[in-house]
Amino acid sequence: MPLRVARFGDFLRDHKAALRMLQWGVVAVYVFLIVVPVFLPLPDETAHVFNNLTVAAQFAFWGIWWPFVLVSMPLMGRAWCGWFCPEGMLAEWMSERGRNRPIPKWIRWGGWPFVAFACTTIYGQLVSVYQYPLAVLLVLGGSTVAAIGIGFWYGRSKRIWCRYLCPVNGVFQLLSKLAPWRYKVDEQKWRDFAGSGKKVIPINCAPLVPLRHMQGAAECHMCGRCAGHRDAIALTARSPEEEIVDVAHGDGWQTALLVFGMMGIALGAFLWSASPWLVAAKQWVAEWLIDRDILWPLNDTAPWWLLTHYPEVNDSFSWLDGAAILGFIAATAAVVGGLLYLALQIADGLLPQRNKDSVHRLAQALIPTAGCGVFLGLSATTVTLLKHEGMGTGWVNDARFTLLALGLAWTLRLAWRVAGRRGAGVLARLPAMAVYAAGLAPFVYAWWLFFIGW
Repeated sequence: MPLRVARFGDFLRDHKAALRMLQWGVVAVYVFLIVVPVFLPLPDETAHVFNNLTVAAQFAFWGIWWPFVLVSMPLMGRAWCGWFCPEGMLAEWMSERGRNRPIPKWIRWGGWPFVAFACTTIYGQLVSVYQYPLAVLLVLGGSTVAAIGIGFWYGRSKRIWCRYLCPVNGVFQLLSKLAPWRYKVDEQKWRDFAGSGKKVIPINCAPLVPLRHMQGAAECHMCGRCAGHRDAIALTARSPEEEIVDVAHGDGWQTALLVFGMMGIALGAFLWSASPWLVAAKQWVAEWLIDRDILWPLNDTAPWWLLTHYPEVNDSFSWLDGAAILGFIAATAAVVGGLLYLALQIADGLLPQRNKDSVHRLAQALIPTAGCGVFLGLSATTVTLLKHEGMGTGWVNDARFTLLALGLAWTLRLAWRVAGRRGAGVLARLPAMAVYAAGLAPFVYAWWLFFIGW
């Protein structure tokens, strides 16, 4: 088995030209699906996946593409990034022909994964990116144009956008820590090669991974270019828990992305449209405004690129709608994320060997549950589209409950093991794990309400 895994890494290295051709094919399909539907009429109730390109593109992007790209991360590592991603391909291609300027400090800022994810998630809800081609072109197309622009100005044959600025880079980094594969560096072989007199063949690691000190799968794009480098790097199977328990230490921005991003902001973005609480609050505010003759917040005249505005299909957001969505997402992030972060701090304080980074390492155990939540939210669009196609979905809630339960169980197992690495015995771990589990309760309760229909 280990030899077969290593050989697959060598196969990727030896067929990098074919891999690039595959990426260009994905680029062509991607550009077609985000551009062509913009010039077509909006679909009506009779439109289906097999007779309407706009609906087909919607299903491709939001029903299949993004949910299962997410699933691929804990299964295969960042193979999507290295084998298929159109933005990564275009960014690297442009970087090969660009200005080759040094990477400025503002690009290297560690907060971009959280900020980019939060802004893209919230903005996508305001313009209804899951429903309308113009919004898709603006959000996905705008991201692609930015990736190309960054590639033109900075780096030489590198994926600067992917490494620092991609809105899903942080999510992919976290989820790929659960992958059962990684490129492993044998330090002794590296040193032996240096003294052997053999010629070093330079390689281009596009995502800027420091190869000699590479310890995990979080930043590696699984492209295989480094396989066999200095006779010391090989694709290797590993335990899916290895990087969380033995390697990953986390940091404040990763914790923010997990707790307030994937389990807070994303949760609010997925659930606002189904929440009766939001409807009731918005109705109360509207009545209050009308009683005081303040009518402008009820206008739905905002441009489509700011708030959803498609009067031809009777779908336009008022300023109040936009404010309500922002308020709901912010409240969800504050309540669910805030209580979870408080639980993390308390649980960390109940364990021995506490230091400034220990809470972030404990937070890494949340990755399975956070990833499960994002998948459940994205796949809700899949379910809606399947219903529209007349397919039975009676099994969906059972599958959702099962997936969420498995994610929670894995998170608690990882947290238990991380706590054990700090020298805590069974009795010492129990109070901390009880607090940890209690911190997850609001997140689970929110999904439970969504599953049963509020």
